[in-house]
Parts: sequence; C-alpha cells; structure tokens
Amino acid sequence: MDKKEKEIPRAYVDTAEYMALLERIKKVEGKVEFFQAEVAQQVGKKVGRDLGILYGLVLALILVIIYLLLKVPWR
Repeated sequence: MDKKEKEIPRAYVDTAEYMALLERIKKVEGKVEFFQAEVAQQVGKKVGRDLGILYGLVLALILVIIYLLLKVPWR
C-alpha cells in the first residue's frame, strides 16, 4: 500500500456556506421538534381522556356498590 491509498479524503467548504448550512439544519431541527411536541400533546390528550373515563366509571361503580350495600333510598 502506498501513501495515496492510506490518505483520508477531505472536503473543504467555504465558511459562509458552512454557516448557511448550519442555519438550515437549525430550522429543520426546530420544525422536527415542534412536530414531536404536537404529537406528544395529542397523545397526552388521548391518555387524559381515557383516564378521565376510567375514573368516572370507577366512581360510578363505587357509588352503586355503596347504594346496594346500604340500601339507601334515593328519596
């Protein structure tokens, strides 16, 4: 193996181009982060709704059990 085969290829980029590329990457990162936050918020809403329904059913079941055990008339 001679010296040319061992060389690592290098690319030289103008500083202005590099900074412009970094700005574009930051914009894309911001959009991705915003989208992920929106998805997480939607999932949170669904989980919250499901938990609310579950708590409501449990509370209703407890009230029915208390009513049946105590035989309290509603009037």
